[in-house]
Amino acid sequence: MRQKREDIRNVAIIAHVDHGKTTLVDELLKQSGVFREGQAVAERVMDSNDIERERGITILSKNTAVMYKNTKINIVDTPGHADFGGEVERVLKMVNGVILVVDAFEGPMPQTKFVLRKALELKLPVIVCINKIDRPEARPEEVVDEVLELFLELDADDSQLDCPFVYASAKAGVASTDSSEPGISMEPLFETIVNYIPAPEGDSAAGTQVLISTIDYNEYVGRIGIGKVDNGTIRVNQEVVICNHHDPGKHVKVKVSKLYEFDGLNKAEVREAGIGSIVAISGIADIHIGDTLCSTDEISPIPFQKISEPTIAMQFMVNDSPLAGLEGKYVTSRHIRDRLFRELNTDVSLRVEETDTTEVFKVSGRGELHLSVLIETMRREGYEFAVSKAEVLYHTDESGHRTEPMELAYIDVPNEFAGVVIEKLGSRKGELRNMGAISGGTYTRLEFSIPSRGLIGYRGEFLTDTKGNGIMNTIFDGYAPYKGDIQYRRQGSLIAFEAGDAITYGLFNAQERGTLFIGPGEKVYAGMVVGQTGRSEDIEVNVCKKKQLTNTRSSSADEALRLVPPKILSMEQALDFIDTDELLEVTPTHLRIRKKILDPTLRKRAAMKK
Repeated sequence: MRQKREDIRNVAIIAHVDHGKTTLVDELLKQSGVFREGQAVAERVMDSNDIERERGITILSKNTAVMYKNTKINIVDTPGHADFGGEVERVLKMVNGVILVVDAFEGPMPQTKFVLRKALELKLPVIVCINKIDRPEARPEEVVDEVLELFLELDADDSQLDCPFVYASAKAGVASTDSSEPGISMEPLFETIVNYIPAPEGDSAAGTQVLISTIDYNEYVGRIGIGKVDNGTIRVNQEVVICNHHDPGKHVKVKVSKLYEFDGLNKAEVREAGIGSIVAISGIADIHIGDTLCSTDEISPIPFQKISEPTIAMQFMVNDSPLAGLEGKYVTSRHIRDRLFRELNTDVSLRVEETDTTEVFKVSGRGELHLSVLIETMRREGYEFAVSKAEVLYHTDESGHRTEPMELAYIDVPNEFAGVVIEKLGSRKGELRNMGAISGGTYTRLEFSIPSRGLIGYRGEFLTDTKGNGIMNTIFDGYAPYKGDIQYRRQGSLIAFEAGDAITYGLFNAQERGTLFIGPGEKVYAGMVVGQTGRSEDIEVNVCKKKQLTNTRSSSADEALRLVPPKILSMEQALDFIDTDELLEVTPTHLRIRKKILDPTLRKRAAMKK
């Protein structure tokens, strides 16, 4: 017999990137008394790894739990960036409702639509939280109308349309059910969660059923499966069977060695857990996302949606440049292979394939950001390797035609820059779908349908073209017929002619040819890219050239040579810049761009063959 567990609520917080999900969770934690008085608490405490903190984005979904009166509220903070959509899709199976956070100025954005669609498909009730109402340009009433229009567009049913609206300022820690009243605490949001989100239900007398929705990994205990108890109870030392809806042949008997529930930011060890509890289970090596843990006498896996396929791939390879092995701690193919396959423990949207050679691995992900975060994580751990330019993964339809991944790009730019953006995206096979004025007529919102490969390498150019004032958001929009060839880069590279240390005199002569990426004293080698030219073809320069000394002096000879400061590329800019015949050499201390073929003669021969 099914019964409700009234003392628990399971809720996920979903939103577009940068609409304030993690800050909202901070306040819910603070106001529920998780932190002791006077405890030093980091801002955005749920963003636990360094890269999340630096970039201000959430990459991994995380669980926490707070007590409000006599109800335990399990909260899952999810990523807002489209590249980490795989994280959002699966955690929704763990919860009974969602809080949709929408910026009071920006309104619903592409990722809002994506995550809301997933929630509505699973028939989850939605609480809409209009956040940042204290922004000077906030327009909460209009945003409410836009959200309701989005619900209608996504075919929400009557009960979902009749959802409660809460107006909040996560930064100030206040919420209210009335847009004209600012509120004094988060209590209205807590009350709405308890009253509107249904209590989890299940049959406590039935056999155990726990669907694993997230995998955590710990050096000491190995894989940790996180999921919700749908039926029955789960106990320490209980014998269970791992089964999978998509793999009927998978039946593995295992023992539950440790069981945890979430308590604030920590995991608390428990002996058993009942229906509706979100639990973490350790000690099972062969546990994967989508698996169901069942009683040995009643094996019935819970259906689980397939995770969206990757759309973009890069080649990760052993670094074979003349400077290889000088800076990295882990440099061999075995080290790189082990690290990439270890990443699969926690990242379900990633694919790693071995290639014909043992030194190259094909790594596929959901987007450039997805892969660049992996590259950045590996270099911080001491790995040294090289990566190729990102390429999209093509499919073939039933009639044998090639199809490619498409994106919907929503772009907000000041009116004077709209023309240049339309021109650039048009040359990259973008198709303008919609155009309208926003923000009182000072900004234009453009909506494009564009191949994923058309956006590779465009973000840096976009920021330059809009003088940093443009906002671009993209979301995957299925596969469509191949749109034709795209020329990625119109400017060539400045290539170092010989190995050595860069000298001021050589750099001074080279800077007349284009923009330099390096300064004096840096080690270079033949075939390394040291800058960008204004021309379409590559130019070789000698940045190690020294001034020939003579015994005559002229009046201008001893004047100091003035160098233009070099353009230092970030990880994303370097990945955007490299062309198909180039590689990015990644070490813990340096990012170097190089030609795949270092020898100039062999490079010319290869170009002639094409």
